[in-house]
Amino acid sequence: MRSRLRARGGLAVAAIALVLAAVALLVAHRGLATDAPLAAGDGKGHYAQPRQVAERSAQRMKEAVHEGGQRPLGAPQAAATEDGAAAEAAPSPAVGPLFYTAQDEPVHGCTASVVHSAAGDLVVTAAHCVYMDGFRTDLAFVPGYDRGAAPYGVWVPRSIDVAPEWTEDRDPDYDVAFLRMEPAEGDGSLERATGAARIRFDPPARGPARVVGYPNDGERPVACRGTTQAEGATQLRFDCEGLLNGTSGSPFLADDGATLVGVLGGKDEGGDEETSYSTYFGDAVARLYRRATEG
Repeated sequence: MRSRLRARGGLAVAAIALVLAAVALLVAHRGLATDAPLAAGDGKGHYAQPRQVAERSAQRMKEAVHEGGQRPLGAPQAAATEDGAAAEAAPSPAVGPLFYTAQDEPVHGCTASVVHSAAGDLVVTAAHCVYMDGFRTDLAFVPGYDRGAAPYGVWVPRSIDVAPEWTEDRDPDYDVAFLRMEPAEGDGSLERATGAARIRFDPPARGPARVVGYPNDGERPVACRGTTQAEGATQLRFDCEGLLNGTSGSPFLADDGATLVGVLGGKDEGGDEETSYSTYFGDAVARLYRRATEG
């Protein structure tokens, strides 16, 4: 959860902070509440979504976006102001917002990105974006989203995988989810359309990275360059101002966007507007990746 609040001391301030934090919780997830449409999955952290369920999200997304305007593949140039503080950036083809379609109108509340797989249909995000007391069944992904345009189409999950440690205890060391996607209409390969980052498992804790994500109230992405560092043995830390609610699930990208080393989540379900975290992509995430891609 990306809380923007920090208690400053005193009972009155603490009480106000608790109330506002509850409001921020609802805003951050844009409907990840108990009335959200949920499914139980198989009890081990896997959910195979029926096509008719995905079609409901696909139909709702026709109200929210218009397709077209595809752009060439390739990493956008970073803005000069990205160092240490998030700034608006050009959309990246393989990064986009996750929409929740069971609202009065579809809204985006998290970010996801395409990662390489043999099938070419895989995206990664934070587990808290897709599972809260059950798997969200109203998800849609729009890579390269830009002010209402869906240049690479709309994609809906056909399966979601999270670790059982997340479903049982919301363990921040397992705040990662993999989704296998299919087009809302027609057929085709997601990775072929957008390109994909390759995941680096067991990455060095310290290294340069760029984080790209979509704030809840933004119609274009923001990005920030900085350095990851260890936050204990099981988390990465990334200090950057301005990665606001909605950027949960954003990729931590290295090697000019070619390599993914984390996703915004983990400790405090992502941190706050000054410091972000990621579950460390070690053996547990590698096992989850294999389960998602082999299932």
